[in-house]
Amino acid sequence: MNYRLAFFDVDSTLVTIEGIDVLAGGNVEVARLTEAAMNGEIPLDQVYAKRLDAIRPTLERVEQLGATYVRSLVDGAGETIAALQRGGVVVHLVTGGIEQAILPVADALSVPCRNVHAVALTFDANGRYEDFDRRSFLTRTGGKELVVRDIRARSHGKAAFVGDGVSDLEAKPAVDLFIGFGGVVVRPRVKENADFYIMNLPDILTHLL
Repeated sequence: MNYRLAFFDVDSTLVTIEGIDVLAGGNVEVARLTEAAMNGEIPLDQVYAKRLDAIRPTLERVEQLGATYVRSLVDGAGETIAALQRGGVVVHLVTGGIEQAILPVADALSVPCRNVHAVALTFDANGRYEDFDRRSFLTRTGGKELVVRDIRARSHGKAAFVGDGVSDLEAKPAVDLFIGFGGVVVRPRVKENADFYIMNLPDILTHLL
């Protein structure tokens, strides 16, 4: 076995959608901010709170997003994760997405909830949006690198990161191999700086097993 740890982004990597844009329901400004952040044009810190304040998603909408995520898995995602796990690779999901919506994806992929690193939202008794976990590294630039380094400090073996966006590329210094994924969206900066660049998710198996 070559790799012990595999870290995956979720939006536009394991699923074909950007969850925050689905919640926005066509809000052009939110979509523009997401695209700019994922392309590395503006820091994630500057858009994270702004997008959620614009949307103010209810708990019901977030739960609906979780179901939409599960229906939107990229081709081969389930088989790829299962093959890695059979090969002894420990899979983690590392995303700036909403924890309550990401957990159903993890469940569908048989990834333990303790291996889900996302941003929890808080809601009032009526399910109305209150806030997000402002202490989370994943709401700011460079956060994924910090999360990965923290996990690796408690683990042994080689690690790889798979993702589509610049926020994923920021984790490259913390892993042995960075694989860019362009099966949903091709981001030039990621393609140019990845160790390998793939269009089909199962292709990572030749690099990690």
